[in-house]
Formats: sequence, C-alpha cells, structure tokens
Amino acid sequence: MGDIHLEDFNQSLAQQKTVSVVMEKRATDNAWIDYSYRAIGVVVGELGQQKQVKSIFQDGEVEHFLVTGLNLGLFEDECESYYHNLMSPKPGCFIVADAPDDLDEMPVPYLVSLSFDEVHAYLEGDEQVYAVEIPAELYQWAEAYVLTHYVATKKTKRKLKNWKEEGSSAGSVAQKPL
Repeated sequence: MGDIHLEDFNQSLAQQKTVSVVMEKRATDNAWIDYSYRAIGVVVGELGQQKQVKSIFQDGEVEHFLVTGLNLGLFEDECESYYHNLMSPKPGCFIVADAPDDLDEMPVPYLVSLSFDEVHAYLEGDEQVYAVEIPAELYQWAEAYVLTHYVATKKTKRKLKNWKEEGSSAGSVAQKPL
C-alpha cells in the first residue's frame, strides 16, 4: 500500500486546548441524598481561563454549573486509544472528578481526556468518571492529531516455546541426588 498524502492538511496542531465542563445538579427522591450530579457536556474554552465553578442555569430542581479552566492534552503514546475512541459508535470525552465526602456536594472535575486507557485507572479508585459526547471541534482536532502521529501496527501472536524439548537438550543442568 502506498503513502497517503493529504492536501491542505495543517500539521502544526496544538498539544492542548482549554475546555470547560457543564455539570448538572438534580434533586432526587432518594432518602440518603438530596441531589444527584452528572456531566452533560464539554465546551472548548479560551486559553488562560481561570479554574472556577459558576451557576449558568436554574429551572426548578435542576441547576447547571460551568467548570472552567481545564486543559485537554493530546499525547503521542495515547494515539491508539484516541483512534479507537474516534472510531467507536459513540466517541466521547471522559471527565474525571473528585468524589466529595458529602454526597450532596458536587464532584468537581479536574481532568478531561479523550483516552479511555488514561481514565480507566481512575475508575479503579474513588474518582467519579463521566462520559459525554465529544464536541465537533475536539473531534476534528483529535482526528488531525491521530492522522499526524498514529501508525497502526499489526498485532501478531508470539510463538510459544516447547519447554519439553528445551529441557531435554544437551545443555540442561543435571540434578544432584539427595
């Protein structure tokens, strides 16, 4: 297969983008907690935004908060994970937030990633992990990054060694009698 040349393809890509996360607070009928929280979206922000949480919408028992000043970075060693994310039926942004001690407090996001491999480690801890739909601007940016940096390698099975034959070779160590 020959090389693919993409015309008008800008290969100087930013390594990171500033993003904001929209969190939703909703009243519950649960006897143990008054509110439930979930991430409902990611918005591309401007560089240099300060990290802050502000209320942007309220209607009855539903309130939305904007968490600003988060960075989303792309790394060459994560390209395979980005590729599989983008090729999945529902590509997403993964958001990691601290689990608060009080269940009625909002988990505040501190990491946004396009790599499921990266956030999978957080699933094993006490962190909250949310998945939301990836915005078109981030999809195009990640797609260009993958096209620039990712080279798929064919997976091969390793050949199994025959340990029985290897143990009976002339170079084997003889055991001493007890």
